[in-house]
Amino acid sequence: MRVAIADDHRLMLDGIKRALESAPDIKVVGEAMTGEDLVALVPRVRPDVVILDMRMPKGDGLATLQALQKSHPDLKVIMLSMFDDPEHIEKALGYGAAGYVVKSINPLDLPSTIRGVFEGTVYHPRGNAGNAGSSDAAPQATPGGLTNRELAILKLVAEGLSNLDIASKLFVTEQTVKFHLSNIYRKLGVGNRTEATRYAYKNGLID
Repeated sequence: MRVAIADDHRLMLDGIKRALESAPDIKVVGEAMTGEDLVALVPRVRPDVVILDMRMPKGDGLATLQALQKSHPDLKVIMLSMFDDPEHIEKALGYGAAGYVVKSINPLDLPSTIRGVFEGTVYHPRGNAGNAGSSDAAPQATPGGLTNRELAILKLVAEGLSNLDIASKLFVTEQTVKFHLSNIYRKLGVGNRTEATRYAYKNGLID
């Protein structure tokens, strides 16, 4: 797996590279210290995944993410940030980020996070991050430990709605729905929509 890194601090760049050195299936193929440099770098090194700092000179993280989405729509981009609040998370996912990593992450967890994002899991370590500005982002005491938003999505999954239909119904992005589904599967200990629906009916999460 080919990874490019973008951060305007040399210490952070070197730290990420060191964290990935022990992963035999991950190769750092390029690095950049500005948004402009990253946009120019990507077509040259052809990464599978980009780790992108949220705040960058000459094209901040979100602007750079948008530019990459237009020119390389299949590229997986993980946003790197010091902020772990739902507003920043939702904004990054809404712009199309495939993952969101806080800079306080344990370096040992970074390779597995990159693998998960590459395989299609929308990643963020905060299990209760909900729709920005929504009062239902607080955890709800259900058997699966789901938030109100996750429970609502689970009910729609059980009704047979697709991710796109759920996103339209809840006025969120499809990427956000995928993010919540990955948290639902993890919390319930299941691997797919069918198993999640079965668990929900068996444990009284839905009628």
